Amino acid sequence: MKIIALEEHMVTPAVLTAWSQAPTATEDHTGQFSQGILRQRLVDVGEGRIADMDDEGVDVQVLSLNSPGAQNLPPADAVACAREANDAVAAALAAHPDRFQAFAALPTPDPEAAIDELRRCVHDLGLRAAMLNGRTGAHNIDDPAFGGIYAAAAELRVPLYLHPQLPQVPVRETYYWGLGDPFDAIFASYGLGWHFETGVQLLRLIYAGTFDRHPDLQVIVGHWGELVLFFAERIRVLDEMGRGLDRPLADYLKQNVYYTGSGIQSQRYLQWTIDVVGVERIMYATDYPYLTTPDGTLLVGAGAARAFLEQAPLRPEDTARIASGNWEALMGQVLAKPSPEH
Repeated sequence: MKIIALEEHMVTPAVLTAWSQAPTATEDHTGQFSQGILRQRLVDVGEGRIADMDDEGVDVQVLSLNSPGAQNLPPADAVACAREANDAVAAALAAHPDRFQAFAALPTPDPEAAIDELRRCVHDLGLRAAMLNGRTGAHNIDDPAFGGIYAAAAELRVPLYLHPQLPQVPVRETYYWGLGDPFDAIFASYGLGWHFETGVQLLRLIYAGTFDRHPDLQVIVGHWGELVLFFAERIRVLDEMGRGLDRPLADYLKQNVYYTGSGIQSQRYLQWTIDVVGVERIMYATDYPYLTTPDGTLLVGAGAARAFLEQAPLRPEDTARIASGNWEALMGQVLAKPSPEH
């Protein structure tokens, strides 16, 4: 069984420097999850990472720039860092074409540059997907300024992975602060805040009509749907609020969104996701290198990534679809050659 893992992070020293110097570095805690042993693993896109993949049972990692990517940098820095990161992953792919694929990082603070970078990554670097870390500063993912990015992704048939980032500071202050450190920081991030934040961004994208304008656009979300699937039957009441969408919420969730577990190895969540959207909408991810013990030991080592799929109560053909088949089918739709007008 071939396993392709989608939410597998990396970073470059140049990006780490840019994060530390960004105007919002302190309030965004930018780079807080890129220190120590994590930093060593994130920077390594060579033999050390491949050894970890072998230990996990992962055949291919789809590399992505760590959150918040280029989303919270000043426009010029965002463009430079996205290009640098994309060139770095392209070099890793060239060195290990059988072990790595990659998501393009997009400099959304400069939307036109983001469109150009998406095209460069697909046409020149051979990347076939891109990642967005939710909001760009204070601008939600459905802001009209980003409409051209979705149009370009739909045209190229490039899927977009919607990855979490921290909620805005006023949200953190209201809902997640006041219980003490480090509890507050974890509560606002991977404890809960990330997932509400990303689920809301996905719903905004749907209810803003993005998929009506671009019905073939595909996005991917992690953590078994960022809470949306677990409350979809309630959320669908928004279908009756006069947005005038072409389809009900359930159709968008089944026709325009793919899902990974982001390393949350829960057979219960896997089964729920299958029940709601079907096995053909699920792909695999380990969230490398973040599932670790305090001493840096990978919790998904010793074949655990492979074991999770092997132990799932599924037909072999369905397990294979989740492990790699759904992703490979999606990648087969990408238009890797420029259209005549470009």
